[in-house]
Amino acid sequence: MINHKLPKIWYGGDYNPEQWDSETWKEDDRMFKLAGIDVATINVFSWAMIQPDEVTYDFSALDATMDRLYENGVYACLATGTAAHPAWMAKKYPDVTRVDVQGRKHKFGGRHNSCPNSPTYRKYSTLLAEKLAERYKDHPGLLIWHVSNEYGGYCYCDNCAKAFRVWLKERYGTIEEVNRVWNTRFWGHTFYDWDEIVPPNELSEEWYWNVKCTNFQGISLDYRRFQSDSLLEAYKWEYEAIKKHTPDVPVTTNMMGLYDELDYYKWAPYVDVVSWDNYPALDTPISYTAMTHDLMRSLKSGQPFMLMEQTPSQQNWQAYNSLKRPGVMRLWSYQAVAHGADTVLFFQLRRSIGACEKYHGAVIEHVGHEHTRVFRECAELGQELQGLSDKLLDARAEAKVAILFDWENRWAVGMSSGPTVALDYVKEVHKYYDALFNKNIEVDMAGVHEDLSQYDIVIAPVMYMVKPGFAKKVEDYVASGGTFVTTFFSGIVNENDLVTLGGYPGELRSLLGIWAEEIDALFPDQHNQIVLKKAWGELDGEYNCGLLCDLIHSEGAEVLAEYGSDFYQGMPVLTVNNYGKGKAYYVASSPDASFLEGFLANLCAEKGVKPLLNAPAGVETTRRVKDGVPYLFLLNHNAQEAEVDLGLAGAVDLLTGKTVTGKISVPGRGVMILEQ
Repeated sequence: MINHKLPKIWYGGDYNPEQWDSETWKEDDRMFKLAGIDVATINVFSWAMIQPDEVTYDFSALDATMDRLYENGVYACLATGTAAHPAWMAKKYPDVTRVDVQGRKHKFGGRHNSCPNSPTYRKYSTLLAEKLAERYKDHPGLLIWHVSNEYGGYCYCDNCAKAFRVWLKERYGTIEEVNRVWNTRFWGHTFYDWDEIVPPNELSEEWYWNVKCTNFQGISLDYRRFQSDSLLEAYKWEYEAIKKHTPDVPVTTNMMGLYDELDYYKWAPYVDVVSWDNYPALDTPISYTAMTHDLMRSLKSGQPFMLMEQTPSQQNWQAYNSLKRPGVMRLWSYQAVAHGADTVLFFQLRRSIGACEKYHGAVIEHVGHEHTRVFRECAELGQELQGLSDKLLDARAEAKVAILFDWENRWAVGMSSGPTVALDYVKEVHKYYDALFNKNIEVDMAGVHEDLSQYDIVIAPVMYMVKPGFAKKVEDYVASGGTFVTTFFSGIVNENDLVTLGGYPGELRSLLGIWAEEIDALFPDQHNQIVLKKAWGELDGEYNCGLLCDLIHSEGAEVLAEYGSDFYQGMPVLTVNNYGKGKAYYVASSPDASFLEGFLANLCAEKGVKPLLNAPAGVETTRRVKDGVPYLFLLNHNAQEAEVDLGLAGAVDLLTGKTVTGKISVPGRGVMILEQ
């Protein structure tokens, strides 16, 4: 639990007092009290102010801010400030700036422009982190450390090229092994010396053709692993410098949910608590946001996470930056809490007056007073969170269904040269999550390393890459009684993106009891049909499918449904194989939503996994459990009120203190937290 020092749901967000004068600070202090704000994330982009040259450090402004906030009841989420290096550093040490995927050397500017393998960046970022930790280790206002900010972006400079070769030596040992795993006899790419290997950017192996393409998936896949690891190493240098002086103060860095470039499962062991920034658009499916919350919670096996950033009103960087409608900020804040957040923090507390984030929403708007809709909503939420006290802190989810998510598999699917440009790993994963979400079934988004025995059902959509040991792990899980589901385009390659010979789905073939002979790619306006051989629970008749169609043969699996058209009409499209005490299902195409909802409802019914409630469309339900006490969240995402039948059992709504039972009405965009 991260909240020991301040035992409540932390409330506040990013604060940049360096952009304002002392009179404004007095107003900030007054309005923070009105809003119930008790945590401020500070020093995120203050490196240039603290270190004006190579040898000078000036902490006076940060000292004053730390003291002022604490005196006014606000604790510090203290950032290291290393997300943007100073201009003098880029001028004196050009190695600190990145080279982009097109081979262009960057000048000073923007942020996230530091090469993670730059000796200059590592030296000075680590030194700054240690000086901060040494200086503020005993400050009573220090609550948690925040290293850098939203790590991301790859570099292709000479320092990265050298570091990549070292990384390859450590991973593979010999250049002969590198040649083998990259299949370099294709197109005459055999390497005889480590210095012949260069980063795979648009000057070498990669290009854009509707999507990211590469000549050598093995090279590009390893470079993504390497860059994710490089950024992690840069983070770890700061983490370790901080821990030398404050071993008991938690350290985090803010992640970005489904961000593509970093393998957050590899990062999770090195953050004391997962934190992330949630910025859905007005039209983002509610289930997509829920899935991302569940992914962040699952990174550390269900440990509660921090909602580090969200906007109180509107964003500034999307194509269409809609206002959050009245009630939505509160609703989405509680959605994060419902899925495992123990904090509600915003970007930002006061709007900037210039540069690219001046139109990004804030608790305190440009008008500068509390008489705005946004401030009133923030203050009301702050008061509510004070009333919840520590009731929900460290409460956990108890999902019995897991959907497997793997960043390296995602990279490999995305860089596959065929069979279709339309295949999107995240979208296919979300289709399965959405079907369970609509049935009010709790889900963990587990990594392939996770212990599967805790789940009754494990779903692995598009498990294209099968890593060492994974097939045996799933076989043991199913043999012990588990239910496993995977789909088309699974079991194709190993961790180096080399095809597993002997027929698809490779290492999963024995478990699934099928063989996939061919894979047909359909155009966006084409579809086939899933025709059930007989009615099964909530499934009966015919459903549409598309995108890809595996042409499979049964090798012992029972055929539950067949294709309805084209030359493979009558071939299996849905199979189940009895394996030990359990079952393994194969869905050979991408089905429509109605099929998936019925299919997954059937599996849950067979395994005794029950919905939390039978709620109307648009009413999300989820649950957290603490000390054996369940807390049921009802989140009405509709603009109109909705009726929910709780059954006969009574429950206390934590937000109103009222006891409710039977059929209840949840207001439009309303929230209930029921202690059962």
